[in-house]
Amino acid sequence: MTLPRERPPFSADERTQLTGWFRMQREIVHFKCEGLAEEDAHRAVLPSSPLMTVAGIVSHLRWTEQTWFEVLFLGRPADGPQFSEDPQDLDMRVEGVPLARLLDDYREQCAISDEIIAAHGLDEVGRHPDFRSAGASLRWMVIHMIEETARHAGHLDAIRELLDGETGYY
Repeated sequence: MTLPRERPPFSADERTQLTGWFRMQREIVHFKCEGLAEEDAHRAVLPSSPLMTVAGIVSHLRWTEQTWFEVLFLGRPADGPQFSEDPQDLDMRVEGVPLARLLDDYREQCAISDEIIAAHGLDEVGRHPDFRSAGASLRWMVIHMIEETARHAGHLDAIRELLDGETGYY
């Protein structure tokens, strides 16, 4: 399913622009995964970064959304592979997990994040008492996640080209 990859309006309120850029970067993540062979989704192309796979990045983005919006902002329990006692990139260890499932999980997590963002003011700060980063405003968290998602969309772009030659931003 091809998702629309549209920039937000040139003239709009802050929330519309922030959520528009965020949505577009998330859609690019899905676009970079379209038509990719399952074995390629799990294939590392950077010898020094064996977990930097398309599947690993999608999983990482899913858990990063959960961390910032559910855990740090809402103060929910710190559950997930990124909070294990040995969190060494566990959120990117997805051997045997189909890319389609990872993309579905990511889409579901994004929907949860979008509900949280829509229900709160951008000036509200996080609530988790155990993490210093929870002191950030929702605005800061959204901007950070735009940056995080865009950075990894760039990784996906390069990895995809190395895997099968597919290129394109839109």
